[in-house]
Amino acid sequence: MIDYKLLHALALVVECGGFERAGEALGLSQSAVSQRIKTLEVRLGQPVLARQSVPRATPAGQRLLNHYHQVRLLERDLSDTLPALAESTARVRIAINADSLATWWGSVVGAFCRESGLLMDLVIEDQDVGLRRMREGDVAACLCSSDQPIVGARCVRVGTMRYRPLASPDYMASQFPSGVTVAAFGQAPAIVFGPNDQLQHRFMADRGYTGPFPHHLCPSSEGFVRLALAGMGYGMIPESQVTSELEAGALVRVDPTYALDVPLYWHYWRHSGDALAQLTDRLQDTAIR
Repeated sequence: MIDYKLLHALALVVECGGFERAGEALGLSQSAVSQRIKTLEVRLGQPVLARQSVPRATPAGQRLLNHYHQVRLLERDLSDTLPALAESTARVRIAINADSLATWWGSVVGAFCRESGLLMDLVIEDQDVGLRRMREGDVAACLCSSDQPIVGARCVRVGTMRYRPLASPDYMASQFPSGVTVAAFGQAPAIVFGPNDQLQHRFMADRGYTGPFPHHLCPSSEGFVRLALAGMGYGMIPESQVTSELEAGALVRVDPTYALDVPLYWHYWRHSGDALAQLTDRLQDTAIR
C-alpha cells in the first residue's frame, strides 16, 4: 500500500529543488522530509532521488510522481461534491514534441490551463518516440505521431503538422547551385533535431537518397530555425513556425513541390480524471495545421 504523504514529500523535494524548501512547504524539518524519502526508498527497495545539488527523481521516482499526480487529478474530480478534498492546483506530466510546443500548443491550451488551474510538467520528446514515455509510466499523456493506442489508454487525432525542407537563399546558392540532386544530398550539411528525428531522412529517401550525409544536431526548435537562417544547413521545419521568414525571403523552399504532413495523436490514460478528458476535448475542438 502506498503512503501518499511519502509521495507528497517526494513531489515537493523535486518541485522545490531541495529538502529544506520542501520542509518549509510541508511545515516539517529538513531531516523529517529526508526521513520520509528514506522510508519510501526502503519500502520500494531502490532510490527515488538522485541526491545532487538540485535533487532529481530517478526513473522509479518519476513513475511514482506520475502516479501521484494522476491520483491528484482524480481527487480533483471529487471536489465539487466533497469540497474538503479540493486542492489549489493539480499537475499533469505530458510528453510533447518540441515543434508543437514552439508553434500551436500554448495558444490552444493556454486558456484551458488558466480556467482550470491545471499545471503541466512538459517533457520534450520527438513525436516518433513520445509514446514510449507512456508505456514506461513516465507520463500521463503524450502527443506523438503514432495512432496505435496502448492498453489502458485512449488515442485521438488532433491534427497535422506540415513540414517543408527550408534553407537560406545563400545556402541554396552555395550547396544546391544546380538544384536539388541526389549527388548534392551527400555533401550538403543538413540540420537534424536529434538522433530520433527521422524527418530529414524521410525527405531524402522520398527524393531517392538513403546514404550518409553531413548534419548538425540541434535539439531546439527555435535554434533549428536560427541555424537555417544563418546558412549553416537546411532542414525540415514546420511551415507554420516560419511564415514571416518565408514571406520575407529569409528562408526558401529547398524543394518547392515537397511537403511532409505529420499526423498528431493525443494519447491519455482512460482513468485519469475529468481534467484530462476536458483537455482532450479542447485539443479536438481546434484543428491543428
